[in-house]
Amino acid sequence: MAATMEPSSISNGALRAQVRRARGKFAAMAGTYCLGVFNDNFFKQAACLMAVYAGRVHLQSLAVIVFTLPWLLFAAPAGWLADRFSKRNIVIASKLLELAAMLCGGIGVLTVDWTLILLMMFLMALQSTIFSPALNGSIPELFPPAYVIRANSTIKMLVMAGTLVGIILAGVLLNYKQPVWGVALGRLIVGLGVIGISLAGVVLSFGVAHRPAADPSVKFPWTGPGKTVGELLRIRRDRLLWTVLLGDLFVWFVAAWQIQIINQMGVVRFGLNEQQTSYLLTPELIGVGLGGLLAGRLAKGKRWYRVLTPSMVALGLVTVFLSAAPSLPQRNQLPCVVAGLFLAGVAGGVMLIPMEAFFQIRPAPEKKGAVIAATNFAGFLGILLSAPADMLFQHLRIEPILRFGVVGALSLIAAAGLGPALRREARG
Repeated sequence: MAATMEPSSISNGALRAQVRRARGKFAAMAGTYCLGVFNDNFFKQAACLMAVYAGRVHLQSLAVIVFTLPWLLFAAPAGWLADRFSKRNIVIASKLLELAAMLCGGIGVLTVDWTLILLMMFLMALQSTIFSPALNGSIPELFPPAYVIRANSTIKMLVMAGTLVGIILAGVLLNYKQPVWGVALGRLIVGLGVIGISLAGVVLSFGVAHRPAADPSVKFPWTGPGKTVGELLRIRRDRLLWTVLLGDLFVWFVAAWQIQIINQMGVVRFGLNEQQTSYLLTPELIGVGLGGLLAGRLAKGKRWYRVLTPSMVALGLVTVFLSAAPSLPQRNQLPCVVAGLFLAGVAGGVMLIPMEAFFQIRPAPEKKGAVIAATNFAGFLGILLSAPADMLFQHLRIEPILRFGVVGALSLIAAAGLGPALRREARG
């Protein structure tokens, strides 16, 4: 396994030539990824807001569970596909599956059929499960190791833009209640929009670079999740990779829980409508994008992981601060929440970008698909755990904004465990 994210011994001229050749294919890759992320977040936020504002908050948590299951059940086959076949072919096939999912979801939104909406969530997640190892495994094939973090920072900014626009538009459009053909205008635009954007993503996917299969002889993982668990056990032998994987799991747990908290907080604490609640997510997403850019400058060299513990501590302190907002004067509460969400996003972005780049670089070429699929499994296990966590606090009738205090306490505990683990690796 490659040990670091250090520049290779290739000459600077050869590196620049490789980067120039990669740009066109990278643009197609980033474009199809960005459109997919936009569609995912646009539809998911629209569905969650429909549930929350209909007084069916439990459906938001159920949607998180349904969206997470394919990542846990099919991570191993997705990794196998990325290693066994050309990643370009897998990307195209997964985008066609996304189109099928969006057709299903579009009808569900138009008819307010929650069975179809949840089915679409499952298919959308299955598409992303297949898409992710193929796409992320393609980046190290395009760029030398020294440029992978930079490429990830660029794509993360585009993804954050797609996420941000998708989440905001979902809230803005759902505010249009006037009927058109017997359907609220906002729901009509959402239902038809996701289908059109998915079609555009299919077209762009044909521009992704073609590379030979990494390991055409790899056997199909018939044991499914058992294969992924076995891969995770093998990852444990690499202490640094295992420690970073646990940190990534926790960050995704926190991120998923915060989105559920924010959607409910907009209604309960501040009495916001769908559009305003979507705006409330904006500062954190902008912070994640900025944190990703900072990570490209801070997470360098053999000890790149030194940024992780301070960022985790910062995340804990900021979210504890958020839970104290109700003690402030009423006029100061919302501005402080906005500032706190932005800082929490920065801390999360500084952690996520280098960790995900490390998952791409660390494995041997023939193992990248399997390892990335296993890390996706771990990350989505964290997301899955966020749903019962929020359900518990709904049952206890604890106000959403106060749940940030629990997030903060858990983050500080995680930082206390992460710091010593990384120091042991440094000494090793």
